[in-house]
Amino acid sequence: MTSQRPAPLQSVPVYRAADFVASDGANMGDELSFASELLLDDVYELSFGSAPLRLSILTLAPGRFQIAPDSEIGTAGATLHLDSALTFMTPDGQTSDTILLVEVDAEGNAEDIFMLPLGALTANLEYRLVGIDTVSALRKFAQVACVSFTRGTHITMASGEQRPIEDLQVGDRLLTRDDGVQAIRWIGHSTVRAVGEFAPICISAGTLNNDHDLIVSPDHRLFIYQREDRLGAGRSELLVKVRHLVNGDTVRVQDGGFVDYFQLLFDGHQIIYAEGIAAESMLIDSRTKAVLPPELSDAMGDVIPGHSDLPHAGLDVSEPLLNRPDAAELLRKASMR
Repeated sequence: MTSQRPAPLQSVPVYRAADFVASDGANMGDELSFASELLLDDVYELSFGSAPLRLSILTLAPGRFQIAPDSEIGTAGATLHLDSALTFMTPDGQTSDTILLVEVDAEGNAEDIFMLPLGALTANLEYRLVGIDTVSALRKFAQVACVSFTRGTHITMASGEQRPIEDLQVGDRLLTRDDGVQAIRWIGHSTVRAVGEFAPICISAGTLNNDHDLIVSPDHRLFIYQREDRLGAGRSELLVKVRHLVNGDTVRVQDGGFVDYFQLLFDGHQIIYAEGIAAESMLIDSRTKAVLPPELSDAMGDVIPGHSDLPHAGLDVSEPLLNRPDAAELLRKASMR
């Protein structure tokens, strides 16, 4: 156990509240506002031509957020308040979940309001407000940051057995890259709509020398060992976010329907093997701790398990270096014997 690990920057697509205006109901004509000012059954519409902007967020501590300097929207250094989670329903009965974030100035006054959609929104479509949740917003926001495997993913056990992730149990021993055999401390499971930030990404069989498809959450990081530096990263060991490898062909977003997500937690952040690909386990930090069950979170207190000097720390590859359609193929060739 060591001191709490700060969370990495998180970049999410948001709309300004001014882009989402009530077209019917008690607040007709008003833009989206705080939970305390909202009324159920009011109808909102996204203005035509509105486009999401990237809001970069720094998590200072559980429940404490700040706008990062590289954000496309908001004031760098300003405090962000997580106001609520809202649920809207379209005329055809489909629901859309969003998270409301409020930028606050030094005096505690609201400067701006941002809406983080957890699924795609369509302009000029009626969205009726059917849910206002001020209790579990932090947990829902943390779920966006969690790295997750999908149902059916085969995980390498200590014995070499390939076991579907849904059949794993707490205490099962898995093979890790850095620390040999390690026991699972906790397994998280949730079923969410496979849209927006929750839409999983499929790495087709063979893309990274994997025998079967690997389907994971968008921000899941894969560990790549380059025997030849084909990417130009300047080092052999890399951590690569799956979302940065999407090419619409061998690495593609699977949008639509629902997805079962599973998180694996160990006593420290680990690199494990999923469908033969080295991939990270769940990282508990000040941003993701909110997804843990209360008893486990309380047992941890303000101390996060793991080591600040992990062998794979500092290996992340920046998005610009991967912004090419053949990035996955280059990594496959670079990792071949």
